[in-house]
Amino acid sequence: MSELKTVLHVGCGPRNPAKLHETFRTPEWREIRLDINEKVAPDIIGSITDMHMVADASMDAVWSSHNLEHLYPHEVPRALGEFSRVLKADGFALITLPDLQRVAELIAEDKLDEPAYQSPAGPITPLDILYGLRKSLAAGNLYMAHRTGFTAKTLGKALINAGFAQARLRRDDHFNLWAVGYKKAQPKPPAAPEVAEPSVDKITSA
Repeated sequence: MSELKTVLHVGCGPRNPAKLHETFRTPEWREIRLDINEKVAPDIIGSITDMHMVADASMDAVWSSHNLEHLYPHEVPRALGEFSRVLKADGFALITLPDLQRVAELIAEDKLDEPAYQSPAGPITPLDILYGLRKSLAAGNLYMAHRTGFTAKTLGKALINAGFAQARLRRDDHFNLWAVGYKKAQPKPPAAPEVAEPSVDKITSA
């Protein structure tokens, strides 16, 4: 039996297998959960800007869903550098976060406080996407605040600057950006449905 591949699920929140991207919900993957909030009982307590407790080149993948926008801009290179550091030579980081270009289109239409889509938490407006879900912030969950943002161009550039050899970007229909950062350039990347051809919008290489 082949050895399990390991995905580091950063900013994991409470344990919920459904939070894993479907790429990692297969028998050959093992999840390791990392979160700064000890109340969610992660495997590793720590920040994505300092994952020193995770060994160099020890992970096959990093899964980051709506984490980077919670950092200050100057912290983003540190976090992406940590993603790159913990990945094996043939590893990849799969990242999703808000697409500010799409959000800006709604703001330009003067729809700042109108629902952009419905989520399990209720209606989400461009204002929530920009600064964090107001309902959660009002309840005292300040981890939900957003402090930076990205377009496909800036996220791809940030991945390359952090040491990834290649970044593949796309936008979806739900105000999300998707990116795969590869430690080693891939002529035809491994399957990850959200970024597989022909839906790739942009490929950036070092």
